[in-house]
Amino acid sequence: MITFPCAKINLGLNIVAERPDGYHDIETVFYPIPLTDALEIKYMSEEFPSDVPCDLKVTGNAVDCDEQKNLVVKAYSLLAADYELPRIHAHLFKRIPMQAGLGGGSADGAFMIRLLDERFRLNIGIAEMERYAALLGSDCAFFIEAEPSFATSRGEILEPADGPKGNLDGYYIAIVKPDVAVSTAQAYREIVCRKPERCCRDVVRQPIDTWKDDLSNDFERPVFKAHPELEAIKQRFYGIGAAYAQMSGSGSAIFGIFRNNPTKVAATFPDCYTFTARL
Repeated sequence: MITFPCAKINLGLNIVAERPDGYHDIETVFYPIPLTDALEIKYMSEEFPSDVPCDLKVTGNAVDCDEQKNLVVKAYSLLAADYELPRIHAHLFKRIPMQAGLGGGSADGAFMIRLLDERFRLNIGIAEMERYAALLGSDCAFFIEAEPSFATSRGEILEPADGPKGNLDGYYIAIVKPDVAVSTAQAYREIVCRKPERCCRDVVRQPIDTWKDDLSNDFERPVFKAHPELEAIKQRFYGIGAAYAQMSGSGSAIFGIFRNNPTKVAATFPDCYTFTARL
């Protein structure tokens, strides 16, 4: 059985408070986009000589990694502690860029929970799958349903966004990711926590023409200071006609939203990873 974990962008991202547990309270709108990995699972034969119950192979757009530390395997182990699961082979083909702020790893883990639930008829239920996913990472719960959501707390408390899907239907998205690695920990250290003047959930209900002035990502200030080339990408998006542009998460991917198909993205950013699609 196969599934296709999707990437996400953040429509606004505000760091509102430090938490006693070392995390931060945030406000953001998670929005799914049609950039996907591919994840397949199959039964493992009893005769297959595997030392692990979830034998994962990662291919595609991925760096060398310890596959047994991947969130796909961690998701399997999480469910196997409470449910009787057979041994499986898993194949993860990566297309979502890593270290981009697009949630690819989180999506893979959450979609593994969904896939195991469907394939082995565990009947876990959405709320319980979201609870398991939140144990994997702060933004993992979003990917259980992967619908536009207003997220608070660490990112695991989700409410319907009530607006951005309708606002963005028919628009196009472009993603540009340069070969830049962002230190999320360093970016957090430079954040001054504050409640935004306008909640991002309210802003995305407005016409997209107002987003440039009213919607913000708090990570942009410290990240753009350390990597000015990322700010330059954002400004070039506006130069080629984006209605709105922003860094996703803590970067380093920058997205632009366009009313018409942006045909010049690859030519404008020849040294970067690029992706375009209709929303």
